[in-house]
Amino acid sequence: MARISRRALLVGGGVVGAGALTAGGLAGRRLWLDREPPEPPLADKAGNLLWRNWAGTAQSYPARRAAPASEDELATLLKSGPAPVRPVGSGHSFSQLVPTEGTLLTLDGLTGLVSHDAAKRQATVWAGTRLRELGSALAAIGQEMPNLPDINKQSLAGALATGTHGTGKGLKALHGEVIAMRLATPSGEILDCDANRNADIFNAARVNLGAFGVVTQVTLQNRPLTRVRKRVEIRPTREVLEDWPALRARHRNAEFLVLPFTNRCAVITHDVTSDPVQPRGPDADAETLMSLKTLRDVFEFAPGMRRTIAARELDRIAPEIAVDEGWKLLSNERPVRFKEIEYHVPIEAHVAALRDVIDAVETHRRDVFFPFEARIVAADDAWLSPFYQRESGSVAVHAYYKEDHDFFFALIEPILRRHGGRPHWGKMNSLGAQDFAALYPRWRDAMEIRRALDPQGRMLNPYLKGILGHG
Repeated sequence: MARISRRALLVGGGVVGAGALTAGGLAGRRLWLDREPPEPPLADKAGNLLWRNWAGTAQSYPARRAAPASEDELATLLKSGPAPVRPVGSGHSFSQLVPTEGTLLTLDGLTGLVSHDAAKRQATVWAGTRLRELGSALAAIGQEMPNLPDINKQSLAGALATGTHGTGKGLKALHGEVIAMRLATPSGEILDCDANRNADIFNAARVNLGAFGVVTQVTLQNRPLTRVRKRVEIRPTREVLEDWPALRARHRNAEFLVLPFTNRCAVITHDVTSDPVQPRGPDADAETLMSLKTLRDVFEFAPGMRRTIAARELDRIAPEIAVDEGWKLLSNERPVRFKEIEYHVPIEAHVAALRDVIDAVETHRRDVFFPFEARIVAADDAWLSPFYQRESGSVAVHAYYKEDHDFFFALIEPILRRHGGRPHWGKMNSLGAQDFAALYPRWRDAMEIRRALDPQGRMLNPYLKGILGHG
């Protein structure tokens, strides 16, 4: 996102902003909202240490923590460790997939490149590999993943398990490029799965929520390593929404961030190029985000002035350009913590859903300052993929980690459900088993396979029992 400083916004607001802040009594309100959320105890009464996700939306006190260093060790753990057995990657999911009072396991001991086929541009990797390390490892053999998500801190296993995706016309989510995998099951078996071997398990468990077992190795269909040109520019929101179908067709990767109460968007595109390398500069996203927060703090109850000042300052920002290998530019650092709801709607409903979300927030929630993110994802055939058999447009809405997110469910989710959306498995939502069964044509088939692999429900924490069922 383009750089804008808090100083520019405050100077733009001048004494009017200072007066509004004081006269409206907003200073005390903002101090109250800026307090840190209460911290849970570091250990429970039994001495088990706290596990907590990145956003602070999920936590538990596992009785056992494990980092198996081999498939055999993992298989033994799945079969005999205290249940529920829950895998964890980087803890970047916002939903309740991970919490367990039983066994918390990480695949940090199973990382790195296993083998590769240069002619086919395929690579087999251990599933615990973090995406940031995977990018450089593949680059060293002249390959790259076709697409990457916004954040590169996730483990490959965790990203696949939740249907994590990037953006781009004809580009699938990460699991869409998996051509084979190895799955350690709760019974202690290690299964090789692809389109021919254990094909139904392959289709059901490519997006698996860590509920079918644990993926240990993945074979990826990659592409030749390429250089891309990244461009970030500020444009009027109305113009971007009107141009979005053409914009997403023109570029290899296209997305935009709606900056609420500014009438502006940050449009981000990536295209293959032979231009010389122009490395990305220092990351300005955190500074820009906190500038938008400052603008909200001062002008929350004067939205007209908020829009005027923001638009004037944002329009002064020149487009930012970077040229480098794609894995270096597609993903970003996200140091400012937040909470998130994200739904994937049919592509033909994307613009309408975005318009409704923007209108709802700007009508009812003047406290919101975090951008909304819009991306596109190609269809695939994984049974529990949010993109199963349909190209989709993603709508992600965020809340600062210190502030409430109740509006996700009261205001945003009904809109995205009305437009036919399926929620991102790693993001916050309020859906239950019946909702998911209605959204996924192969839901019951996938659940039968899950129960056959885990008849005792060893992989299910209370949240997963609620949405997947058991028995």
